[in-house]
Amino acid sequence: MRRLFMFFLTLAVLAPAQTAKPKGGTTTVAKPPIIVVTPDKINWVDGPPSLPPGAKVAVLVGNPAAVGPFVIRLKFPDGYKVMPHWHPTVENVTVLSGEFRVAMGDKWDESKLQSLPAGSFVSVPPHHNHYATAKGATEIQVHGMGPFKLNYVNPEDDPSKK
Repeated sequence: MRRLFMFFLTLAVLAPAQTAKPKGGTTTVAKPPIIVVTPDKINWVDGPPSLPPGAKVAVLVGNPAAVGPFVIRLKFPDGYKVMPHWHPTVENVTVLSGEFRVAMGDKWDESKLQSLPAGSFVSVPPHHNHYATAKGATEIQVHGMGPFKLNYVNPEDDPSKK
């Protein structure tokens, strides 16, 4: 009985402290904005120089080249290939449409590609060599923490160097 009394006494003492307003006025914390993007408002542009020509990209939130969270979408035509590469941060990919085929490794090996149909998700840890291709017109969404960079295993595969 005494323990129960002490529990309620402690609760009665601490409860007002949890709801007390800070002395000297109120503190305002800026809330992040709500971001709503409908398909008709997506601004598609040509992919960056680090990707082979033919890709389209749209930044939905953040800046993948800067520190902080980002969300981008990529569209690839049928047969589009991204040669073996790695990223310094986690790459989270959701397949929105089409078929995205991925594999881990330093060299392109068609037999290792795993098919990811629309609705699939893959999370690739930092510094894991991987490669990908699109079967049919394919759209993916990538999210993670920036800065996000694409580093080719074989520097000769980097289209920005050509």
